[in-house]
Amino acid sequence: MSIVVSTLTLGGFDALPAHDRRCAFWTMDPTADVSVDSLDPEFEKEAWLSMLMLQWGPCGQVATGGTDSAVPASSDALGCALYAPPDSVPRVTHFPTAPVSPDAVLLTSLSTPPIDDAGHADDVREALLGAVVRDLINRGVRALESFGLRRTEDDAVASPDGRSVTPCGPATCMTDAGYLEKYGFEVIAPHHRYPRLRLELDRDHGWKEDVEAALDRLLEAAAITVVEQDARVAVGVR
Repeated sequence: MSIVVSTLTLGGFDALPAHDRRCAFWTMDPTADVSVDSLDPEFEKEAWLSMLMLQWGPCGQVATGGTDSAVPASSDALGCALYAPPDSVPRVTHFPTAPVSPDAVLLTSLSTPPIDDAGHADDVREALLGAVVRDLINRGVRALESFGLRRTEDDAVASPDGRSVTPCGPATCMTDAGYLEKYGFEVIAPHHRYPRLRLELDRDHGWKEDVEAALDRLLEAAAITVVEQDARVAVGVR
């Protein structure tokens, strides 16, 4: 399946996966005297994203399978990435590894609904992160940071329908620290549970990724060619 990543637009809120349309984990201050149950989470999330897009610019990327529609349907969504200036994210100050560096944008969400092929899920995450990095480099942002999660056995497992009914919390609304490290993020504020990680951005970042990927493909092709040639050698020649 091909992966197409589109920038989230003002009219594209419905393209987000079900959980991400309702998730208030990052957008509400946990100390505020307001009950989540008393609010319409989809309305609050759409209002928050709309405000960001109007005041700051693009703040989301949506991955779909095999469609190049500018506004894909949520049923086509394979995942999404959301990011914002840290002062626009109410929960930030409540992490033990805060604050976010003043020159960085915060990656809040990197979600993929359950996908049978774990490798394909990683492909979706990489495609989303690549789109985020390209967008931020073009806007002159110096770094991307994220509060990662070190999971424990007590963390809830995502529901099979794309987390549509799973309550918001660290286990369902944060990105695995291990995955961020695998992608190239470095821990700059260690913590046993919520480390803060940073990815330095520069204009060569995307170019280097493309070159490395191209070299890997060339090496794989060369290896396949050598194997095929060896297989054609007649018995007894060597």
